[in-house]
Amino acid sequence: MANKPNVGIVAWSSYVPENIMTAADIAKATKGVWSEQAIIEKMGLVKKAIPGPDDGTQEMGVKAGLNCLKKFNYDPKKIDVILCVGEEWKEYPLTTSGIYIQEKIGATNAWAVDVEQKCCSFIGAMKMGKDMLIADDSINSVMIVGGYRNCDFLDYTDPASSMMFDLAGGGAAMIIEKNVTKNLLLGSHLITDGSLARGCMMPVGGVAEPITKDNLNRAYRIAFTDIEYYKKRLGEVSVPNWFKCIEMALKKSNMTKKDLGYLNILHIKHSMHKSMLQSLGLTEENSIYLSEYGHVGQCDQVLSLEEGLKQGRIKDGTVMAIIAAGIGYVWGAMIVKWGPE
Repeated sequence: MANKPNVGIVAWSSYVPENIMTAADIAKATKGVWSEQAIIEKMGLVKKAIPGPDDGTQEMGVKAGLNCLKKFNYDPKKIDVILCVGEEWKEYPLTTSGIYIQEKIGATNAWAVDVEQKCCSFIGAMKMGKDMLIADDSINSVMIVGGYRNCDFLDYTDPASSMMFDLAGGGAAMIIEKNVTKNLLLGSHLITDGSLARGCMMPVGGVAEPITKDNLNRAYRIAFTDIEYYKKRLGEVSVPNWFKCIEMALKKSNMTKKDLGYLNILHIKHSMHKSMLQSLGLTEENSIYLSEYGHVGQCDQVLSLEEGLKQGRIKDGTVMAIIAAGIGYVWGAMIVKWGPE
């Protein structure tokens, strides 16, 4: 295609539950294995949002979608496609979240599909949405939306799960359009590693091991099949793969890391966050550390965008690298040029 249309972000919003769990609460839940100070300093977590009884994964996607439409006075009937990035843990198994959200937000002219790539789902959907807008003349507006509450699966007394104690709850939504002249989506790149496909999962409750009265005590809990291999493999490939994604996404955007002005990154431990910024030639003023949100899965990207704009760290002309990773394992990066082109 000789002259590809521009694709840009035109609307975005989030939904954050009112209930919170503080670092002190988490420390108490670990029965003293972790101290409040260690959770704040090592995990980089002051508090996190905890979903309430009415905050199902699909409902939080609805709330984020409605917030997005209201915030930008956007007509839901303009939406052509909904790419739902909501987590698999939802109100009712086997229901399709995107179609449910479509109905609840009034997007009667859209069709919907669920997209699942764990905590990298939003970046994967941004790439898919951009490619769909460019390839299909009948598609002009795509909403990416979903909710997340995998914090329900945490066992705070399991030391092996400590790397996931930051899991929180919430929802996020974004609308991208083609033929716009602002907030442009540029290059993207993703990498997956199948050797970790079943390294972290909920072992009970699927076809392989359905829930019975004998394994009920192990149901609805995230577990690692081989924690030592998992940590070793991630230690070898995770950071290099992330930087490879950033490098390739920048290359596809005809840019280098010198052009970067903001790192939009999901919540990770604070030392790694600072190290990545330093490696990219950035400072903590060039990012938002989500220490008061926790890790809301694939919704972190919108939370970082909102806070970055609110705090003036994203301005017109800022080149932003949106990066994420998800269990399975996947790493991704998307470059966005903020403001008018």
